Amino acid sequence: MTRAEAKARIAELASELHEHSHRYHVLDRPTISDAQYDRMFKELQSLEEQFPDLKPADSPTLRVGAAPRAGFRKVRHVRPMLSLDSLMEESEVREFDARVRKGLRSDEGLFAEAVGYVAEPKFDGLSIELVYEDGVLVRGSTRGDGEMGEDVTENLRTIRAVPLRLSANGPKGGQRGRVAVRGEALMPLAEFEALNKRLIEASDEPFANPRNAAAGAVRQLDPGITASRRLDFFAYEVMDAEHERFATPLATLEALRGWGFHVESRAKLCAGLDEVLEFHARLMEKRDRLPYEIDGVVIKVDRVDWQDLLGARSRSPRWAVAYKFPPRIEVTKVLDIIVQVGRTGKLTPVAALQPVDVSGVTVSRATLHNQDELDRKDVRIGDTVRVRRAGDVIPEVVEVLKDKRPRGTERFELPGKCPVCGAAVEKVGAYHVCTNGLSCRAQLQGHIEHFAWRGAMDIRGLGGRTVHQLIEQGLVKDLADLYQLTPIDLSGLEGFAEKSIENMMSAIEASKRPRLDRFLWALGIEHVGDTVARLLADHYGALEPLLEATEDNLQQIKGIGPEVADAVRRFFASPRNRKVLDRLAKAGVKPVAEKRAAGPQPLAGEVVVFTGGLEVMSRPEAQRKAEAAGAQVASGVGKKVTLVVAGPGAGSKLEAARKLGIPVIDEAAFIRRIGER
Repeated sequence: MTRAEAKARIAELASELHEHSHRYHVLDRPTISDAQYDRMFKELQSLEEQFPDLKPADSPTLRVGAAPRAGFRKVRHVRPMLSLDSLMEESEVREFDARVRKGLRSDEGLFAEAVGYVAEPKFDGLSIELVYEDGVLVRGSTRGDGEMGEDVTENLRTIRAVPLRLSANGPKGGQRGRVAVRGEALMPLAEFEALNKRLIEASDEPFANPRNAAAGAVRQLDPGITASRRLDFFAYEVMDAEHERFATPLATLEALRGWGFHVESRAKLCAGLDEVLEFHARLMEKRDRLPYEIDGVVIKVDRVDWQDLLGARSRSPRWAVAYKFPPRIEVTKVLDIIVQVGRTGKLTPVAALQPVDVSGVTVSRATLHNQDELDRKDVRIGDTVRVRRAGDVIPEVVEVLKDKRPRGTERFELPGKCPVCGAAVEKVGAYHVCTNGLSCRAQLQGHIEHFAWRGAMDIRGLGGRTVHQLIEQGLVKDLADLYQLTPIDLSGLEGFAEKSIENMMSAIEASKRPRLDRFLWALGIEHVGDTVARLLADHYGALEPLLEATEDNLQQIKGIGPEVADAVRRFFASPRNRKVLDRLAKAGVKPVAEKRAAGPQPLAGEVVVFTGGLEVMSRPEAQRKAEAAGAQVASGVGKKVTLVVAGPGAGSKLEAARKLGIPVIDEAAFIRRIGER
């Protein structure tokens, strides 16, 4: 085949494959068999291998992924990707409608008594920006902080519902200049269930929900893994178009459909708010029958010129909101109540449930917290209960259906002896606590797992299964024993081959120079979280003076009270703990103090609480940045709290903040507040 013939054939195959892919993945109306498609695809691959310089920028072969990347670079969005205010109550939606009508009132008579809205399902996926130049996809990125996102172009190219080239069937402006499209990458429920099944069979941790699975797939460094996850993509907004302007949201959706995107067909023009509320009610009834997860309805003013007049706040538009669905509640039975022992010795009752699907996740356990909670809800073995996922994530028992309670059930009481080691149990405040300390296998296991966690000593690979084997085989009785492990010790553990042994020994060695605050947190001292650990590290600057600190000395540190001071003093006064610390030092574990850099303190005087998920940074990182900006970080919402940073999945803390009138911001606003935009 000549070069000219190859060029023509490559263009022909690429065009046909794009069309057939669109028919199959977007229209759901294929016109050729899979075998025919595969033959054409392989022919194109072969020609591109022979003539690599003729490979089109939008070649269908890009769908299979590219070479793994070292990381993701940050890119600035064409314009800010705002988030929507989330409303839970009908009264809040009516207040939104009143604000819209008030905002559109003018002396020129622009205000109309009834404002039209477009209502559409709110996808529970990952928000994505796609940028096209002259109709060809050139960049795709995650939302990030709204201003900056991560460049995940190669991964997004593997999603079949993402057009690599905008179809000429849509508005002609899509073929000229720049077009930026916003949409949602999501994992269909059938694929989510299949993926989790594969993970469980491979003894890997399954994903908690489809959104997490989609986010994890999009942020893979190897695009081939993204391609294997079979994500979908729905477009819903044209963020920027040099040569197109749309008058209404529905006109925008039609343009996107014409360009070849998946567009939600259930979007509806509503004459007023009452129709919106009816749409919300009907969709909530249908949500369990949809092939993907939704968590509410998006409500938009149905005129783009009115949207422009209403404008936007720093983080959200004034012309649109999300009317969320209430948390899903399902009915199931309590098969048993199991008592778990944590790293601090606390006994936690857990309801073993007859498996039930709640929000697309099979729930078989729910925490009951402590004896007081057990008594308040009066949960008994054999009860029929309502279960929900708090924040659509954590399962909890909402109430007992006592009219369905079997005869002869008995009140459940936590045991007087530890179910793991048999030691005496004491009541300390609201909790029952095993008195056996680290001689209790359960406490030792939790203690070591906490020590190895990435926010502490960061010993990669030292998870629950490995720790359990180390304890069962008598190889580890305290933290210092970790640094005495040899390759021969690890070779006797299940799942450890030459490479995994090498990785574990390297991870243990790399952990010997921890930051002082992380080391203090890793020790598992009662009442010492990462915030208190940072206060101690900043004040003392080294481990040695802290070992001899008195309660009076400790209470001189702002943010440390009598209870914390007593716990710290008792920990370092313990002969057992001192012996472990000495052995850690002899093994070469030398914590390094890291002073806070002097600089502006934009959060000086603030008391900050973080709740819900964070997308740009981890929770410990965000807390450290808040402290570096002068704030004090608290774990719970109270009268002293002055600011709450809320992310996806925020629950009771967010509700408490609203009741107390405490300002609430999202992660993007927090990043701007600390000056890292």
